[in-house]
Amino acid sequence: MTFLRSTVLFLFMFLCVQTIQAQNRQTPVSQQFRLAERIIRIAEPGQLTDSVNVWGDVGSSGRYLVPKGTSLPLLLSYSFGPQTLRDGQTNLDWSKMRVEINIQEYDEENQLQTMEEFRYRFEEPFPEGMNNFIVENNQTITVRVKRKPSFRDYVGVIAPAISAIATTIVIVDRLAGN
Repeated sequence: MTFLRSTVLFLFMFLCVQTIQAQNRQTPVSQQFRLAERIIRIAEPGQLTDSVNVWGDVGSSGRYLVPKGTSLPLLLSYSFGPQTLRDGQTNLDWSKMRVEINIQEYDEENQLQTMEEFRYRFEEPFPEGMNNFIVENNQTITVRVKRKPSFRDYVGVIAPAISAIATTIVIVDRLAGN
């Protein structure tokens, strides 16, 4: 019985050590790591930072801790850029996409909310001032990607309505006894 206990104890300790070593190998130090759910640190620890919110049609929305002096295009790159809905059947033409970026800031001292807007198409250069726009602490950046509706979008809206009307006609006809 003592041999069995010592064998089980040895195996347990061996597995614990292996698990701890595997966890240490799987967590590499990265420039981008998460502090909490949707709080993403880009800045290195000890570096002066600004904390900004990124919302909307981006690859990774959340609260970002970025180095002071970060430009708006760089922040959008950190959040994996503008995104759209995609599926295997849709081939989107990015040249027809429009991007609207709103930067909002609320000044609690003066009870004043300010807003900066940038709008552009993918085939056009960035609007004037966007490349040099420096994000500041507690700003909220919202990104919206828009596109003109395609034929498939119209069919997706009209087809269910026509189907419901046709089904209602068939049911009323059957209930009438025809």
